[in-house]
Amino acid sequence: MQVLLNNTNESMQTPVVGEWGIYEELLLNNKEIAVVGLGYVGLPIALEFAKDFSVVGFDINEGRVQMMQDGQDPSNELEEGEFEGRNITFSADSSEMAHAKFYVVAVPTPIDANNEPDLRPLIGATRTVGKVLKAGDYVVFESTVYPGCTEEVCIPRLEEESGLKFNKDFKVGYSPERINPGDKVNTLTKITKVVSGSDQESLEQISKVYGHIIEAGVHKASSIKVAEASKVIENTQRDVNIALINELSVIFSKLGIDTYEVLESAGTKWNFLKFQPGLVGGHCIGVDPYYLIHKAKAEGVNPAVIASSRARNDEMASHLALSLMEELKQKGKKTQGAKVLVQGITFKEDVSDIRNSKVVDLICELKAGGLHVDVTDPYADKHEVEEEYGILLKQTPDNDYDAIVVAVDHKQYSFLDSSYYHAICNADPVIMDLKKTVEGKVNGFQYMSM
Repeated sequence: MQVLLNNTNESMQTPVVGEWGIYEELLLNNKEIAVVGLGYVGLPIALEFAKDFSVVGFDINEGRVQMMQDGQDPSNELEEGEFEGRNITFSADSSEMAHAKFYVVAVPTPIDANNEPDLRPLIGATRTVGKVLKAGDYVVFESTVYPGCTEEVCIPRLEEESGLKFNKDFKVGYSPERINPGDKVNTLTKITKVVSGSDQESLEQISKVYGHIIEAGVHKASSIKVAEASKVIENTQRDVNIALINELSVIFSKLGIDTYEVLESAGTKWNFLKFQPGLVGGHCIGVDPYYLIHKAKAEGVNPAVIASSRARNDEMASHLALSLMEELKQKGKKTQGAKVLVQGITFKEDVSDIRNSKVVDLICELKAGGLHVDVTDPYADKHEVEEEYGILLKQTPDNDYDAIVVAVDHKQYSFLDSSYYHAICNADPVIMDLKKTVEGKVNGFQYMSM
């Protein structure tokens, strides 16, 4: 469906001949925007652009593309009706992007088994764009990377595939994604967008394109590297702060002190930063610091604080598993063969995203300790969980658990009470409540938190 432009809006009026740039061509639907990668980041951007621009949404996953063609969000993040009235075509055929003029690359940038950057999705997407790149085109990357990656890794591959020259034949920008899965308040258009370009002209044009859809406005970074660095430190800063609180929770548990009560007391001071302990996973906070660590080491810098913080957060699953097993032993229960129900496997509350979930690490640690572990989750897709982690989600819990781990603060769990948990547990059970989801709602349990 074509979107009719409101000619009374000054920003949409036909520009004077000679003043046209990529933004004006896109706005008048003379040229298309192509969004490469339609996950948590790419799909919302594609649909937002498609309100006023002509858009092609490309993804290599044909199943996901089919769902989007049917007006469904595979990630279950968008509200109903978000697909209606949008000027967008979804495709798994890269040739559909051949007529685009402005490319947005929003593919995942995970880490490998050695915690090193895995740039294969980004390189693959870059090569795909390079094959259809034309003189005068723009390419903007949104994937989180280390400073310098766009210029060192992506641009050479665009040149190689297209046969074109960077900044002479095509322009490049970087505008880091800031989407927070599950957040219905701080949505795409309400978060300031950092933008950058390979020269002044590209910076201005990219700013206009994004500024058209971002209500909160754009922030112009002076270079692509500055924009890349700004994104990677957002999550690194959070990771370091959470690591401190996690370390404090380990200390306080040894002292028999409630960490949350300590944080509540300290939080009465106006400048105390209110972070909480937890399992730090997901595709951002649990990943991005490794990109910065990688680049720092390549430059001969030892990122001691960042690396130690990452190590502390990665160790928390083991610490929690050992704490639970010790509590079971103190209650006279054998850990070998003891049954545990873990509630929640997604990386955060009220989302279906299971990427890099540290709950999986906790499950593995418990199994390694000889415990029998069942897992439930109202949001996670059982087929995706089995394919990714080899874990079978249980639809209905048994009635003989020795311990319950409320691992994720899903809203459904907050409605459960003592009667529910006692009905599925053996006598004298233990409950480990990582986010205090059911605190004060369960009686007759040995209650544990972080």
